Amino acid sequence: MSPAPRDRSGCRIRATTAIRAVTGVLAAACIGLALAAVPAAAVQPDEILKDPALEKRARAISADLRCMVCQNQSIDDSDAPLAKDLRVLVRERLVAGDSNAAVKDFLVARYGQFVLLNPRFEWETALLWVTPFAVLGIGAGVLVLGALRRRVVPAGEPVGGELTEAERAKLAEILRDKS
Repeated sequence: MSPAPRDRSGCRIRATTAIRAVTGVLAAACIGLALAAVPAAAVQPDEILKDPALEKRARAISADLRCMVCQNQSIDDSDAPLAKDLRVLVRERLVAGDSNAAVKDFLVARYGQFVLLNPRFEWETALLWVTPFAVLGIGAGVLVLGALRRRVVPAGEPVGGELTEAERAKLAEILRDKS
């Protein structure tokens, strides 16, 4: 058995003290990572509209649009130059009097369905929407079929049926050899 670990002064370190120290360091690291992972809004002050209602609409639209450079990040959260251009374009279209749907339609016409973080349900995107449900349905079907095929054999009944004469002879030979 190894001796108990000691600190710099030669005092023994109790296991609970070491565990508390390691737990504290891990907790601090997790909190630091969590805070670092929170994205800051990339909207610059010069992009913000003076009308709060229009700015709120612009933020709502920008949150639903994908940055084509950063992919899977909204243009509202992205620092990429293209995202800035798209944020400015959204605000220009809103100031010009376009509705939210018209702004999104304009960007979809220009960049395709991929610009939307939540694609619309259309024939072109039907496979995207139907596939998860189909996979779940197939998985459930496999589980149900597996459960139906499984037979419960009452205690005392043979599981595999009767042995043939050759199998009985082989079994008798094996049992003789063991005894």
